[in-house]
Amino acid sequence: MTDVKPVLRLEGIVKTFPGVRALDGLSFDVLPGEVHALMGENGAGKSTSMKVLGGIYQPDEGAIIMGDEQVVMNGPLEAKAKGIVFIHQELSLAEELSVAENIYLGELPRKSFGRVDWALLYERTDAILKKLKVGFNARTRVGDLSIANQQMVEIARALTVDAKAVIFDEPTASLTDAEKVVLFDVIADLQAEGVGIIYISHRMEEIFKITDRITVLRDGQYVGTVETKNTDEERVTQMMIGRKLDLSRNVSHHELGNVALEVRGLSCGKLYSDVSFEVRRGEVLGFYGLVGAGRTEIAETLFGLREPSAGQILLDGEEVRISSPADAIARGISLVPEDRKGQGLVLGMNCRDNMTLPQVDDLKAGPFMAEGAEVAIFDQYRDKLDIRTPGWKQRVGNLSGGNQQKIVIGKWLSMHPNVLIVDEPTRGIDVGSKSEIHKLLRGLAAQGYAVIVISSEMPEVLHVSDRIVAMYSGRVMRTFTSEEVTEDNLIQAISGLTDDRAA
Repeated sequence: MTDVKPVLRLEGIVKTFPGVRALDGLSFDVLPGEVHALMGENGAGKSTSMKVLGGIYQPDEGAIIMGDEQVVMNGPLEAKAKGIVFIHQELSLAEELSVAENIYLGELPRKSFGRVDWALLYERTDAILKKLKVGFNARTRVGDLSIANQQMVEIARALTVDAKAVIFDEPTASLTDAEKVVLFDVIADLQAEGVGIIYISHRMEEIFKITDRITVLRDGQYVGTVETKNTDEERVTQMMIGRKLDLSRNVSHHELGNVALEVRGLSCGKLYSDVSFEVRRGEVLGFYGLVGAGRTEIAETLFGLREPSAGQILLDGEEVRISSPADAIARGISLVPEDRKGQGLVLGMNCRDNMTLPQVDDLKAGPFMAEGAEVAIFDQYRDKLDIRTPGWKQRVGNLSGGNQQKIVIGKWLSMHPNVLIVDEPTRGIDVGSKSEIHKLLRGLAAQGYAVIVISSEMPEVLHVSDRIVAMYSGRVMRTFTSEEVTEDNLIQAISGLTDDRAA
């Protein structure tokens, strides 16, 4: 592949912000028909390099070269006109408009006198949607789609232009397994047409499944490029973080306490039924299953966001009724949600205010906030959770994904919960920060917290959990101890197979 001329090349890119050298001489290229992974921890420079490529930032030094020509990108529209298309992790859709209008926004086909050619617009859009095998049409209002289907609309945009290079930024973060298969088919089609693909993801299994080469960044600097077929996860991880990770199974070295939470025969309409489990103080109870298994819905019920149709919830042996998040918080149940940016944080607020948000009423001194008490809480949990930020005044939206997640966890720990529920604790977080979050969750259990972890990643749930609840189609199939669980029997359970059927 090295004899082929790149479709896109970055040479010696430098980008500096006040006090931070975000990119320090970055160079890499993308070949036609290649899927080239760009990897690194949060803050390594991946997003900055893509914003330079998209014309959002202008480099202080270096060059962008397409073919044999040095180009200057003065904005995303100019980048798109030159054949560079971005599929962003953060959705940028107009919810009140149709799918067709979103896909062709700014480029609607016109008839005479500037009128929109709606028939042609819908025809073109439906042809693209047919390739993506989605269950909606061109006229569907985007706001009525699930997050996963909205992501498919973002992907559809890439198929409307004669692209030379397409950048996918965490494209599978909200997709089901079936939708991932469709996405990978689309990427294969783009490859066959000679399009260069830059693929940004923290999911190692995807990287090793679909990419040809991997370029690693660390602290804004180029670490190296390796051929995917000639490397492995351990080497890539070491390139990213400069050290080895502990990938061993969880083994607890502390005594478990009393049962903090017990659920008996809990049901919620068609979402899940007859769910029973318990979690003890000092224990991490993992929930694992396919999308739609009911894991998140159980957490939302325990936090008062959903009303159960049957069953009992017991805290310290006493049956309780939880009809709102306020009820849950008052009874010592805290939920770190799956979508930390949309549900867990106010990105425009500073770190201190995010961390103390649930305690606003308790921290008032008359009509004003007791700033000293707020700062003391932030300082305590910044140190306890090793949150890396210049200070409490830092805007949360400027933190890395791992540090944002620690802010959300700190917010709920500061409420001194009896039960901490963490839904997808490391989604969108790099491998180094994942290791820190895993260590943090195990540490909280060792301190006596009852912790429930919901995860779609098998290595994660195996690594952090003392016991694992395997769910399929709204039902508990089996509960495993860490000693008896294997990858095989866990997969069988979440696929709806009993031991007899699996045999």
